[in-house]
Amino acid sequence: MSLDGDDGYGSGGDHGRGGRAGRGRGNPDDQGRPTRTRLPEGEGDPYDGPRRGGRTGVTSRNLMTVVGVVVLLVAAIAFANRGGGNDGGDGGSGKAADKSTGAQATAPTGVKPVDGKNDGIAKGFAHTEQGAQSAAANYAVALSSDAMFRAETRHRIVAAVYDPEVVTARQGDYDQAYSGERAVKIGLKADGTAPSGLTFVSRTNPAGTKATAYKDDTATVAVWYSTLFGLAGEHSKNPVSEGWYTSTFQLKWVGDDWKVTAFSQKDGPTPVGRDQAASSAKDMSDAVQGFGGFTYAR
Repeated sequence: MSLDGDDGYGSGGDHGRGGRAGRGRGNPDDQGRPTRTRLPEGEGDPYDGPRRGGRTGVTSRNLMTVVGVVVLLVAAIAFANRGGGNDGGDGGSGKAADKSTGAQATAPTGVKPVDGKNDGIAKGFAHTEQGAQSAAANYAVALSSDAMFRAETRHRIVAAVYDPEVVTARQGDYDQAYSGERAVKIGLKADGTAPSGLTFVSRTNPAGTKATAYKDDTATVAVWYSTLFGLAGEHSKNPVSEGWYTSTFQLKWVGDDWKVTAFSQKDGPTPVGRDQAASSAKDMSDAVQGFGGFTYAR
């Protein structure tokens, strides 16, 4: 590349770089011609001034890079402060999450579980809307358990979850629904126990709750749940199957706890089943005996 803008050798005159042609371009050879000088790539003529925009462009890019890094750091700090430091996900403000955002299936509710039991059933629920939902979920589990098929345990469960004013009437209804004859129809003995070699399964698994009405001392709560019901074991005529239901409980604050005054049940909502092969009778029996049910829901 020529440094003079001509053929690289010049004529010795004062044309080109302001009359500096031939000066400082290297020593002439033995024939009086100036020698060609090559500079490393990226470097300009050392006798010319610095190229405009060269270092300035680099400085601008460096400045933009620094600003970009600072912006990212500020955004990261703001995000961390927004989501950290509080288990309730409220950014440390201590306020409850906005209910308008919808259900948060795995988020903790913030109220400690009850520590009391009444014949194995949780008691001492909070006198709040959430406490009513917790009571309804636990009562759904108790009223659908295999213990309801045995008279002695059935009577204790009904007395524990129902309002004392309606216990007597409800006891008669349940005795009729779970009578010996009906127990036999599903494959049990008349006393509600399973025949030898079979395991009776009646288990409710709450999937969610919703308060459809709430006042200080009354509440209406819907509980959506799945059930496992049947007899596990070889030659069972009523194998364990799954069902989905929604029970709506009418609750009343009595003394120091929520109690049931009435409830209704309907099918569904029912999800689409997966393409999974049914387990063997032994696997199902082992699972029921090996995996305990929950004693506290929500």
